[in-house]
Amino acid sequence: MSDFVLEIMTEELPVSHVLAGLGQLRENLASELHGAGLLPEGGVDVFGTCRRLVAKADISPRQSDRQERVIGPPRSAAFTEDGTPTPAAQGFARSRGVEVSRLEVYETEKGAYVGFTRTEEGRPAGDVLPEILTRVVSGLTFPKMMRWSDNPFRFSRPVVNLLCLVDGRPVSFRTCGLTSSDFTFGHKIFFPERKIYPRSFEDYRDSLRTAAVVIDPGERRARIEEGTRALLDPLGASVLADAGLMDKLVYDIENPYVFLGSFDEDYLRLPLEILSTAMREGQHLFSVVKSGRQIARFVGVADVRQDDRGHVRKGNERVLKARLKDADFFWQADLKVPLRKRAEGLKRVVFQEKLGSYADKAGRLKKLVVYLCGKIDAGRTKSEAVAAAELCKADLLTEMVREFPSLQGRMGGLLAERQGLSRAAARAIYEHYQPAGLEDASPSAPLGAVLSLADKLDSIVGVMGLGIQSTGSSDPFGLRRNAHGACKIILDRRWVLSFGRLVDMAFGAYGAKLSLPPAEGKAAVLDFFANRLRFIFERQGYRYDLVNAALGAGIDNILFARLRLEALNALRLSAQFEPFILMAKRVNNILRGEPACRVNAGLLVEKEEKALWDMFGMVKDNAAALCARGEFVPAQKMVFRLQPALNAFFDRVLVMAEEKKLRHNRLGMLQAVSRLLLQVADYSQVVVEGEAAGP
Repeated sequence: MSDFVLEIMTEELPVSHVLAGLGQLRENLASELHGAGLLPEGGVDVFGTCRRLVAKADISPRQSDRQERVIGPPRSAAFTEDGTPTPAAQGFARSRGVEVSRLEVYETEKGAYVGFTRTEEGRPAGDVLPEILTRVVSGLTFPKMMRWSDNPFRFSRPVVNLLCLVDGRPVSFRTCGLTSSDFTFGHKIFFPERKIYPRSFEDYRDSLRTAAVVIDPGERRARIEEGTRALLDPLGASVLADAGLMDKLVYDIENPYVFLGSFDEDYLRLPLEILSTAMREGQHLFSVVKSGRQIARFVGVADVRQDDRGHVRKGNERVLKARLKDADFFWQADLKVPLRKRAEGLKRVVFQEKLGSYADKAGRLKKLVVYLCGKIDAGRTKSEAVAAAELCKADLLTEMVREFPSLQGRMGGLLAERQGLSRAAARAIYEHYQPAGLEDASPSAPLGAVLSLADKLDSIVGVMGLGIQSTGSSDPFGLRRNAHGACKIILDRRWVLSFGRLVDMAFGAYGAKLSLPPAEGKAAVLDFFANRLRFIFERQGYRYDLVNAALGAGIDNILFARLRLEALNALRLSAQFEPFILMAKRVNNILRGEPACRVNAGLLVEKEEKALWDMFGMVKDNAAALCARGEFVPAQKMVFRLQPALNAFFDRVLVMAEEKKLRHNRLGMLQAVSRLLLQVADYSQVVVEGEAAGP
């Protein structure tokens, strides 16, 4: 195998662009190399910094020779009965540059044809790679693209150098307005002019390390973590966990240097949330905590080799002092104005031009939280929920949130508790933007979960009620994020409630502001949530068809949709599962296009249909009770008991009888069975072997 190295060197990339570029590089390069026969096993490893997208792979030095069968005319047209080649055979051989004697007869799906086999010689990797690399590099896309100089090429940031090696030998290709080279450069500050001529990936990695560049993100992360522990272990302290900041620093810096700084202890009177935000935003510093409380220290990471004279530390301390002074001023000023008085100004803050102000939104939230508190155990009184809903957006008018928008919600909760609101209501305000995504934690208390769910659903219903939809490339109102958060809250807290009724309440709270009719808007919202649930469940590893079967039974109860899915997944390997699925599909196939029919027990003639109806009555009562409690595993096992009776019914009874009354009666029985099954799952969505077995 040959050692392949590719480096795309650029001006500084945003972290999100680094991650996007590396993901595409790994997938697209592996696909191209595999398709070209240069990557018989394994994959492509990627590494990156803010200035480099790097790919490494073990590839074949050349393509394997390929046997290709060239098919010509049918045997009947190519040879006479005594085997003499006809003009058709001779013309085919001549057009392909082969002797007629090389023609053979091949059996194909269309019959016997003549042809020949030729060997296509594999090309060296160095000959194949230029066209592959040109496609892969030019095909990289980013959230925002740019052009530079008179170069028509578009990339995230200007590309300054391309390096490609196979076993230490350069591979020349051209893209981005550049021709690839056999060298790279060291650190942008310390070794900007040093050219490095690597001869292998290991040489490339080690040579860059001596030039103050660590290309492996895992190694950079380890250096930051080890450096942090070395500084803080003697203090018995640790950094406040901040995965987002850690990820940003890992990819923003090529040579991490960890340093410890301090600030005036007077600022410890500020809440931890404010201190950590002031440190993180702008300066990318970690708060240092001991026993869960901030101490007058911070940890920073710089892209330098060392800081013997403390210039980096002192510079950060000087800037942080000014930022904390501002934060302290904002905090003291905000404490002087009660949230209730501040909330009066929400009528002047536009939520959405067609949906009114944030004061209007607060009014809708109060209605929704009162409804939700009546449906689930919120653990507190409705008056606390109403107070939290009324004040949860008031912090949008604080000086602190104007300076640090990421403190929305948390700032309101901090002020609410300081100003005498109950701890439960204050905590609900603090957490009502959670979860921000599927990986984020849901609110810790029921009241916060109620307020968060109401807030997210109100935003979704309002925007979608205006006819605005999110698309694959655009979601300016955060509809997907809000829907994921709403689903996560319901699933995490295992709330049993009518989601359709809740959507009705949300539409009703808007009155005449929405442009879509309520029924049409509700259908759009439910379909949107079904798609979001499908995304969530498939992301968790469930089979797509089982997800469709669970959601096909409806999402009026979101928790039950997941419980259905878990039951389907638990029983899919059961010996009864696939035969029952096929039977359920057979029932649906028979009923397709038939009018609704009622069952008259007096018209049951055959003993098999009587037995089926008796079994159905017993199963229905038990299965319905189990479904109502969300016990879908035993409910499925219960409906499995219909299988023998259905088998006997189909074997001995003619469903489509000539006599209309009998036919409709039997169709009515099957329709009743179908309705029962749909309470458990939409079995027609499950994919199994032998689906061709129909009625």
